[in-house]
Amino acid sequence: MISRLKRAGKKIVFTNGCFDILHYGHVKYLQDAKAKGDYLVVAVNSDTSVKKIKGDYRPLVGELDRMRTLAALACVDFIVLFNQPDPLKVIEALKPDYLIKGSDWSSKNIIGADFVKARGGKVLTVKLVPGRSTTALIKKIVKVFS
Repeated sequence: MISRLKRAGKKIVFTNGCFDILHYGHVKYLQDAKAKGDYLVVAVNSDTSVKKIKGDYRPLVGELDRMRTLAALACVDFIVLFNQPDPLKVIEALKPDYLIKGSDWSSKNIIGADFVKARGGKVLTVKLVPGRSTTALIKKIVKVFS
């Protein structure tokens, strides 16, 4: 499907993340990412991958529910689950025109940046909404309910 869209001249935008407890910061980030092209592909870390990145208590929301929630957003066109430590294999398979990460990422640390740039694509960062993060939300919930 993606290759057909690319042949039709459509620009494919790629991003990835855990998206554990979906909040406004995530939604705004995904809307801004989608605005860079025609179709947005979101690669979602599997539960196993999230545990390796975030620790044994995460994710709080299972991978299927995280994918279903993201799929309900108008700005998200495609979702792919990945189990690897990083999304490089997915990026190499999809060959996106734009690779997007949050502004908290240094461009030299963005996985797949060299691959995308070598193919003529662009690597961009999107400004994050201040004070919006899953970790901050979890801390607030713990404080309120403990």
